[in-house]
Amino acid sequence: MTHKDGIVATIALALSTLAMAGMVGSGAYAQAAGVEARGVQALSNAVIETVCPEAHAARAADAQLLAVAAQVAP
Repeated sequence: MTHKDGIVATIALALSTLAMAGMVGSGAYAQAAGVEARGVQALSNAVIETVCPEAHAARAADAQLLAVAAQVAP
């Protein structure tokens, strides 16, 4: 029975590796990671705004400066 279990485990590992490689290669993984990062950033901003409004105001001013700086091309 253990020999059959080893074969099944090897096949399952190979199939899952191929599925993961396909997911990463398709670009869907990068898109999902970007969406998750934006969601975490939005959540942290909401928490900061609720817990510490004065810190949020300072971060908002920094974000505005960064946005303007990115628009100005050297």
